[in-house]
Amino acid sequence: MAANQSHNQQAGHLNPSLEGVLLMLAGLFVLSVSDGMVKYLAQTFSPLTIAACRFSMQVLIVWAIASFKGSDLRGLIKEFSWPQVLRGVFLVLASLQIIVAFKVMPLTDVIAIFFIQPMVLTILSAVVLKEDVGPRRWIAVLMGFVGIMVIVRPGSGIFGAYALLPIGAATCFALYLMVTRKLSGQASLMGAQFVIGVTGSVIVIPLLILGSLFGITETPILSSAAGIEELWLPLTLLGLLAFVGMFGQGLIITAFERAPASLLAPLNYAEIISASLIGYVFFNEVPDAMVWLGVSILVASGIYLAHRERAAANAARRALDKS
Repeated sequence: MAANQSHNQQAGHLNPSLEGVLLMLAGLFVLSVSDGMVKYLAQTFSPLTIAACRFSMQVLIVWAIASFKGSDLRGLIKEFSWPQVLRGVFLVLASLQIIVAFKVMPLTDVIAIFFIQPMVLTILSAVVLKEDVGPRRWIAVLMGFVGIMVIVRPGSGIFGAYALLPIGAATCFALYLMVTRKLSGQASLMGAQFVIGVTGSVIVIPLLILGSLFGITETPILSSAAGIEELWLPLTLLGLLAFVGMFGQGLIITAFERAPASLLAPLNYAEIISASLIGYVFFNEVPDAMVWLGVSILVASGIYLAHRERAAANAARRALDKS
């Protein structure tokens, strides 16, 4: 009887690795929804307005969660450090560039080009962190750039200054990940989110105010919106954006607690499927065959890089065990 009960309890729970995979896929889908929200909001609000609301709302959400758990504001402030702020700056720069890119480019094209990030991170790891990068990983990086060239196609309508936005965003996000590696174990998740939110607010809100006062940037609400009856949906989505983004990140963080990174990392490319679906359904965007070819090359390169990262980690672990 007890054995049957134990078997039933085990049958009622998923394997942790499978839980991690499902959480990862759910998180990527939620982040694709967040990207779609940004693209929709960019039709009404300036990129600075979207970013200012996103980061300021993040501060309030983290503060509220910390207060609910019995922490106070002083505990969050104590986690401030220059490396933490630098990480926040890189994420702010990546966010601003990706928001502008969503405004002027198809959703799938932006996500596809952004997938250059693992290749950029590999280069930064070799140049800045002095990590050993073998010839096969360099070949994978080179193939990643070939994939980007297939997507943007120099001489086509996609190639141009706008295509540099997701490339710049991917570079800044790779720098964010590089700093995150260096800060591993030095800050709590809530503290890191709080520092990022404050850093983003401190950078973006003054830019928004100055840009609006001096006419350097777009006004917060564009003149195409005639009245409040036309703004209720954009304003609602603007308020929900931070919640949706943090929920997606929370799912992904939980996924990495359930399953190994080597299993989850290649799943990042599933985002191109959900992004394409959202782009088609809500924005009538249909990627052409060359975009899919470039994405295929990028995905293959990224998965191989993830495989080499796993092999290097296993080799380092074995060497440590022998010593």
